[in-house]
Amino acid sequence: MGNCGVVGVNWGDEGKGRMVDLLTERYDIVVRYQGGGNAGHTVINEKGKFALHMLPSGVLRSGVVNILGGGVALDPENLWKEIEEVRVEDVEITPENLKISERASLLMPWHRKLDELEEARLADKKYGSTKQGIAPFYSDKYQKKTVLAGELLHPELLKAHLTDILEWKNLIITKVYGAEGYTWGMIEDWIEKYCDPIKPFLCDAGRFLMDAQESGKNILFEAQLGALRDIDYGIWPYTTSSTTLAKYAPIGCGAPAIEMTDVIGVIKAYSTCVGEGPFVCEMTGHEADLLREAGAEYGAKTGRPRRVGPLDLVATKYGAQLQTVTSLAVTKMDVLSYMEKIPVCVRYRVDGQETDQFPFPALLDRAEPVIEYIDGWHCDISGARRWEDLPEQAQNYINMIEHAMGCRVQYISVGPERDRIVVRS
Repeated sequence: MGNCGVVGVNWGDEGKGRMVDLLTERYDIVVRYQGGGNAGHTVINEKGKFALHMLPSGVLRSGVVNILGGGVALDPENLWKEIEEVRVEDVEITPENLKISERASLLMPWHRKLDELEEARLADKKYGSTKQGIAPFYSDKYQKKTVLAGELLHPELLKAHLTDILEWKNLIITKVYGAEGYTWGMIEDWIEKYCDPIKPFLCDAGRFLMDAQESGKNILFEAQLGALRDIDYGIWPYTTSSTTLAKYAPIGCGAPAIEMTDVIGVIKAYSTCVGEGPFVCEMTGHEADLLREAGAEYGAKTGRPRRVGPLDLVATKYGAQLQTVTSLAVTKMDVLSYMEKIPVCVRYRVDGQETDQFPFPALLDRAEPVIEYIDGWHCDISGARRWEDLPEQAQNYINMIEHAMGCRVQYISVGPERDRIVVRS
């Protein structure tokens, strides 16, 4: 069967967690390879409803090993809180089914503080950060001013290293932002409360994955956010601070030699966006309110109302190309059932010229959507389990996506639960 990536094609919030939870039945290992706790993967199954932020979505299926790779912004505080929360729901989390790369860098308390301080300084020019410390974390990582999770196993080395970083961080916090700094005592308490409990989960994740590959195990890579939030190729500067693309997965997991045979690109049947930045196909007013309520479009991490719009074929094709997808999964197809006519953004108009190419980021604010309408199915499709169960209009909608993307739609989600899915062979 090989290794597979489940990645976002658009702005994030496409429904990747829902797809990972479904697909883990066929995989031995699930790996998160980038990002942090700044986005949520919502999963609904027989155990309940979960909004996972740090934990891989495979933790909800027995027998699956879950890994947080070296490319992850490892937030011990949010991770430990999340572990305790899911354990209350009778989800088993042990060092046997959760492993944390010793090479992952720790997201420290000052990263969240600096995120908040900078967004406040930017005021109406803010990036729309979730204030989880992601940008300051990755900035520090590339300045080589973070500590690796494995250092938790060597307390004296950790203290010496963190003391130097703490001095530098306090200079920025107090002198640049005029805020109150941290004491070593505060950091020591934080380590004891949130870092010490996760030490049993630390391991050489790269070696574990290479051994698993050699023994024939199948690996599923779970991405965070979507292609349009990629630091290099997204809607810069309104992106995340990590690489969200499938090609980064082997590097971020800790085993660059591992290859993926399949990449499933996840898109919604319509468009959503959390945070600031250009969103060419955005709906407003009553039309937007109807779609937002129909799809319960509120951020899993922040609770913020998501911006909504029709399916954007220009952005989606660009994202699918970036992700090198081999097949597509369309989620929330059932949400569109209330529409008699379904809008689709088929092209952009930039400075009076129509194009089907995604523009350079600086030109996105000048782009306007070219909208066409197709017939809706206007009936409940949540009971569909086979392609033949879908009404002709719904099949036409999927065929339209395939034609525009040049890629097969293999999965069609007609509800959030595991079994509400149409799988095409």
